[in-house]
Amino acid sequence: MELNVVNREIQVGHVQIIGVSSASVFLIGDANTIQQAATFDTPAESLIFSPSVPFVPRG
Repeated sequence: MELNVVNREIQVGHVQIIGVSSASVFLIGDANTIQQAATFDTPAESLIFSPSVPFVPRG
């Protein structure tokens, strides 16, 4: 996949992040390259998926 972005002027006044996933990117500004990759070195049948501990927002 190729994504082309035309950057113009940006002004950020306030940011509030409610939650974060296990693989996330939060970026304000420029980046020449962003790469992500994932590999598993174990067979799929040996993976155990369990609920994650949620982040509790400060109040």
